[in-house]
Amino acid sequence: MTKSNLFVVLGTRPEAIKLAPLVLAARARDDCAVTVCNTGQHADMAASILDLFGIAPDIDLAVMRPRQSLTDITGAVLRALEPVLAARRPDWLVVQGDTTSAFAASLAAFYARIPVAHVEAGLRTGNILAPWPEEMNRLLITDVARLHFAPLESNAANLRREGVPTDRIVVTGNTGIDALKWIVGRLGGDKRLGERAQAALDATGLAALRAGSGARLVLVTGHRRESFGVGFESICAALAELARRFPDHAFVYPVHPNPEVRNTVQRELGGRLSNLYLIEPLDYLPFVLLMTRAELILTDSGGIQEEGPSIGKRVIVLREVTERAEGVETGLIRLAGTDRARIVADAAAALEGRWAPKTESSDVYGDGRAAERIVSALAAASRP
Repeated sequence: MTKSNLFVVLGTRPEAIKLAPLVLAARARDDCAVTVCNTGQHADMAASILDLFGIAPDIDLAVMRPRQSLTDITGAVLRALEPVLAARRPDWLVVQGDTTSAFAASLAAFYARIPVAHVEAGLRTGNILAPWPEEMNRLLITDVARLHFAPLESNAANLRREGVPTDRIVVTGNTGIDALKWIVGRLGGDKRLGERAQAALDATGLAALRAGSGARLVLVTGHRRESFGVGFESICAALAELARRFPDHAFVYPVHPNPEVRNTVQRELGGRLSNLYLIEPLDYLPFVLLMTRAELILTDSGGIQEEGPSIGKRVIVLREVTERAEGVETGLIRLAGTDRARIVADAAAALEGRWAPKTESSDVYGDGRAAERIVSALAAASRP
């Protein structure tokens, strides 16, 4: 039997989460062979995700350097991938989403005349500066991709409007929901895994917030480049106001390692409020455990916008625009941007019981089988 050779490139934590189910699905088939290439853009964060799913990268490009620019990352990935692709000549190079690693890997494949498959294709805000540089990365990957795996029909419609042929688009659902459902299911049935997740939380100083403690949790994340500076200062001011207004709630913020984020958050919030916990970034497993316990989530993450509604969580999006309008339509998501007053008003509505979503949870972003659909399509496309 001729196997379809898939070369899966990832480098960031979100890519690792969303491509892990695809790697597992490919390895479960007799007609697929898969090589996992880690660019190292988020070296430690991505490695821990892969370990959780039992995946060891076959290739590590190790491109991460302190304070490197987007240009540095792009150039490093291009240079590192060129000889690897020349030697391996896979049937498909698979990338996910909109990171600089994904864009650079797609361009390297294009230069090597290797077809590109784009997972999570067709997301659009219509503003090339928001999110930045992700929106432009998506557009550029679309231009070089041969197959486009759109999570939703609305994403497929975006691609068709841009001239992508219908026969190159497959609507699949989102692989991030595959990963989330897999982990939540295991947390519910595997006592040791639950203890492992709790131990990781305890190690960050959150032992007092264990389940059963009565603590009411608000989970916060933030890392978008377009919010650097004034935007993050405004987000921090909103968090400080909310922590003072709701002293019976614990506000937990795993702070992104980017110095632009970390320096602002520590300067504006560090050590000032006893119910505001600034902790180190969490591995995926304890982070999912925190999400399941949270009463409310504030985030600028694309993936969390999908994950929150999937487990019935209300989510305030700290961005001015979103490419995930379906979540807003469920009533589980509100778009607040970085405006202090809007963030505080929406969070207060949630914590005071004045925000009633249309549904308790939503599978609008996927049913947990997206990876199977993607791998089946790739295997079929590789056959003569």
